[in-house]
Amino acid sequence: MDIDNPADIAEKIAALRVEHRDLDEAIVRLVDDADADEVAIKRLKKRKLWLKDCIARLESAQIPDEPA
Repeated sequence: MDIDNPADIAEKIAALRVEHRDLDEAIVRLVDDADADEVAIKRLKKRKLWLKDCIARLESAQIPDEPA
């Protein structure tokens, strides 16, 4: 992936958003399950937060720098 190419960045953001949404759905299902492993839920939540941070960094990379 070329981080200077806006199309590549947009594609990566879209893929990360899909993964983030899928994790959210999995977490909801696990929380509703009384027999769910709490450690697994915490790992999924950490991964989801990491994805959110990655998305935010990539989105900020799309904003052009303005001269002072």
